[in-house]
Amino acid sequence: MRILGIESSCDETAVAIVENGQTILSNVVVSQIDIFAAYGGVIPEIAARSHLEAILPAVHQAFQEANLKTDSNQDDWSKIDAIAVTHTPGLLGSLLVGTLTARTLAILQHKPLYAVHHLKSHIYANWLQNQNEPSFPLIALIISGGHTQIVKMSAHQQFEIIGTTRDDAVGECFDKIAKILGLPYPGGPSITKAAAIGDPNAYSFPHPMSGTLDFSFSGLKTAVLREVQKETQKPISFPSSQLAALLTDQQRADFAASFEQTAVDILIEKIKLAIKQNPETESLIIAGGVSANQRLRHDLNLYIEQQNSKLHNKINLYFPEPRFSGDNGAMVASAAYYEIVSKIPPTDPFALNIMPRSIIQ
Repeated sequence: MRILGIESSCDETAVAIVENGQTILSNVVVSQIDIFAAYGGVIPEIAARSHLEAILPAVHQAFQEANLKTDSNQDDWSKIDAIAVTHTPGLLGSLLVGTLTARTLAILQHKPLYAVHHLKSHIYANWLQNQNEPSFPLIALIISGGHTQIVKMSAHQQFEIIGTTRDDAVGECFDKIAKILGLPYPGGPSITKAAAIGDPNAYSFPHPMSGTLDFSFSGLKTAVLREVQKETQKPISFPSSQLAALLTDQQRADFAASFEQTAVDILIEKIKLAIKQNPETESLIIAGGVSANQRLRHDLNLYIEQQNSKLHNKINLYFPEPRFSGDNGAMVASAAYYEIVSKIPPTDPFALNIMPRSIIQ
């Protein structure tokens, strides 16, 4: 079964064609990072306009890369079984571009349409190109610029949120700390690069909401800001946008390394508690853009290895390939495939609505 997946919930215009939920025939991602680097973050109206320009060329490129063209070099829709699109959550204008495109194509090409939750897609990125499928019950840690959640799954399409952020998402916190330190957008890669020569023990930061499965990263951001103000000997009233210029390169690296290590430690603490509370867990899935963080991958792999040496029932750890950590169309197509396998009916393309905010269910 071949599914064309469309993703446009934020600042990536992505289209992919995936076979049987795992085999990627094409994966086109048009990023807007260069556009928003100058702004230090995503501007919704500009994002939506950029999606409008990129989405149809991305569809055609996906067919081209999948070698699904007719003799007259047209997109061969006879080789596509269904269309999937992200309809929630995300930026309203960005979602609108993707869903209108998918709805129109579904109507014109007479294809069933599947409306997919963005966080489901991130989870199912771990099924792409994976010969060993995650087994149930599993725990998924979803970490991105807009979301931080721990989700328990007893089977396909059965989701229970057992932990969530009370304020900022971890990826959002990375972006805000990068801005304080004068590092470029997006913050995740910039902080990791700066942290490479930094001391992760140079500064000590709090671990908010310790002992629960919920997260709070707003306080961590404030703690870093206060420490930077202290280090630069500037009062709280001093503009935070001017602090970075007062830091030495080594101070900046030390702040980046200390913050990154603290954020990773917080995430792993929550995972430890989730596994302790759910000892039947067979698989641990890490999903979302922050899953690409190499410090997190290293430390979490080390923890699972140590844990498995003590347990009779081993836990299998899954990270998506780095190219599938961020937003992409392949994960949307994969999530839709497992909806089809689970007998979830398609969506009426004439009635599909977008929802900028919603919970996974």
